[in-house]
Amino acid sequence: MQWDYLAIVALSSLTSASVLIIATLGLAVIFGLMGVINLAHGEFIMFGAYGALIATRAGMPLVVAIVFAALVTGLFGAVVERLVIRYLYGRLLDTLLATWGLSLALYQTAVLIFGSTTPGVGMPIVSVAIGRYSISAYFLFLIAAALVMLAATYLILTRTSYGIMARASIQDRDTAAAVGIETGRINTITFAFGTGLAGLAGGLLVPAFPATPGMGIAFVAKAFLAVVVAGPVTLTGAAVAAGTLGWAASATASYLSTVMGDIIFFVATILLLRAFPNGISDRWRLKL
Repeated sequence: MQWDYLAIVALSSLTSASVLIIATLGLAVIFGLMGVINLAHGEFIMFGAYGALIATRAGMPLVVAIVFAALVTGLFGAVVERLVIRYLYGRLLDTLLATWGLSLALYQTAVLIFGSTTPGVGMPIVSVAIGRYSISAYFLFLIAAALVMLAATYLILTRTSYGIMARASIQDRDTAAAVGIETGRINTITFAFGTGLAGLAGGLLVPAFPATPGMGIAFVAKAFLAVVVAGPVTLTGAAVAAGTLGWAASATASYLSTVMGDIIFFVATILLLRAFPNGISDRWRLKL
């Protein structure tokens, strides 16, 4: 087997892993840290994708459109938290039902406004040659974007005063409030941060995956499984789980088929949960 083919398969698998990490980070914040089962996560990704699409059609450069999509989605997430989620903390089944209803509403709204299919933004026509093969430079950009998003999210939640207050509000709201932390405002910001990450994911992915009302469904199931496999160390655990499972599934798909890749993903998830019932990060020293 030629070295260039192996290199392309490795890079393609790394791209798939990076895409899953990008799609998972927002859920790791909302579900993993806040304890909110957000079944509308896929629709927040879709919201960001349409935001970037509308912005580019209005004449914004793609990079600006992606940032715009993240900000608009985060603002929408803040409104959702204020109106719905803040009354449901600690009630997992209620958050599940509420966000499921929100996901249905967002999906149908997108169908009514945009239709069932929408042209994509289009990837920049630049490729990198590796031997006899080539790979889109945008896919390599997604690998870098996943690393930057992961590092930035980790630093925000561990090295800033907001991150300390956010974790305190989530772990013990009463004690945090007693020492002067405005837990309601912090929770709103955290939920907006998580949905903003989902919107950023949608904006980053729309050049490679055309915006459709159901585009988020392709990511949300695997994202949830990655967060569950991650265990108590939600952020870094989710990154490791999503990266490993995504890479394994993509590598299998390259050699066999997409169906076999999905089978490997779900079988590996089952085996990991069987071996680590509390998640792969159960015994890690990291706390986030």
